[in-house]
Amino acid sequence: MLQIDAVIFDIGNVLIQWQPENFYDRTVGEARRKAFFADTNIHHHHEQIDAGASLPGMIESLVPQYPEYEAELRMWNDNWNDLAAPAIPHSVRLLNALVDKGVTVFTLTNFGHDNFPLSQAVYPFLNRFDREYVSGRLKLIKPDPAIYAHVEEDCGIAPNRLLFTDDRAHNIAAAAARGWQTHLFEHPQGWADRLVAEGLLTEEEAK
Repeated sequence: MLQIDAVIFDIGNVLIQWQPENFYDRTVGEARRKAFFADTNIHHHHEQIDAGASLPGMIESLVPQYPEYEAELRMWNDNWNDLAAPAIPHSVRLLNALVDKGVTVFTLTNFGHDNFPLSQAVYPFLNRFDREYVSGRLKLIKPDPAIYAHVEEDCGIAPNRLLFTDDRAHNIAAAAARGWQTHLFEHPQGWADRLVAEGLLTEEEAK
């Protein structure tokens, strides 16, 4: 078994749920949410934020295009911490257990430079990483091989000594292609089992 020198967490749907549909269903109703998402293609626009664009700036540019959805568009910015919520408790415990044990832990996340600090202010565990690789800051986005290359160059750790978890198969495949150790995140227990199997946590620490 190869030694792991750093564990790398994705954030959305690994440490924090990223299902903004849930927020809109609660606030405007499912029918209005479906129309808003379909008519504005908001998820596609949000990819610009992950790639380095300004979140408030994007919203201001979209409001004139979709005036009938101005309220919903502004919620995407003004209610960010309701959209990117809640935390996934078992995953957070695993992160904290690794950090408390002295394991080097990074994040590699598609996240905007405006909204990442907002989430860090609400979720203190997002401030515990040894290094933060945030796509909006780097202006590189997973699964672009360049973002993985940046991590390797910056941390100086051999790819096969990095263990990366992400909920999206294409992001995992891109990391594996560079020789990283990977785990497709489907639920916290599976990730816990992998960390135990790698000898990074005991079964008790991984609960």
